[in-house]
Amino acid sequence: MLFLDYIPDLNPLEYEIYHYIANNLKTVTYMRIRDLANETHTSTASILRFCHKFECNGFSEFKVKLQLYYESINQAQIADVDETQHIHFLERVNEPFLENKIQQAVDLLSDKGLVLFLGSGSSEPIAAYGSLYFTNLSQTALRIEDPSNYPIEWFPDDILARTCVIALSVTGETKELIHYIQRLNTKKCPIISITNSDSSTISRMSDLNIPYTINRETIYKTSNNHDKTIELTSQLPALFLIEKIAKRLRLQRNI
Repeated sequence: MLFLDYIPDLNPLEYEIYHYIANNLKTVTYMRIRDLANETHTSTASILRFCHKFECNGFSEFKVKLQLYYESINQAQIADVDETQHIHFLERVNEPFLENKIQQAVDLLSDKGLVLFLGSGSSEPIAAYGSLYFTNLSQTALRIEDPSNYPIEWFPDDILARTCVIALSVTGETKELIHYIQRLNTKKCPIISITNSDSSTISRMSDLNIPYTINRETIYKTSNNHDKTIELTSQLPALFLIEKIAKRLRLQRNI
């Protein structure tokens, strides 16, 4: 909420203050505390309590953080979709490197009765699509919706022996997936990862990594914290690879 990474506990009056600020970000950064109180039909004491809930000692500190937040919204630069990198990726799919990777994935999956998809953040809906697409092509597939709350111990060893995991991550550094894969590495369950880089943690932990290698695109959540970003990298290569592997697997099985 605003420059916080969580939603503070606000009462109805404080929500009125929040809505006014959210709709008048630039104006509020130049206002005095009494002016804001008048505009929101509250008191300066109410404004101060509101600021404290946003981890600010006073209204001046709140305005500084609000100004940085406002600048981060306006400075976030995104480029138009670059079709050339998608065309280049599609051209590379038929080259020996990716072609061999795809065939290796099909070979790993050929004798498996279950495919588990893992994904978090922007890769989560891709994992859901993957499980549906594989199922539509007569391969039983499921998505682990919340890896952090779905212990791998819930799967009997005999089932895991007939299971293959496909982990999806743009960066290959998603912490909850890394933790889950660490547990999987102790089981007889092969892991295929589809990532943007072949030098990431998840790619190195996998039995097989398929890197699609396109330009990564992110924007900062706030201008004063560059550790937290919003992922905008295209998921088109991951979708294509999922469909390619699923269809190749069905053809190889002669279903």
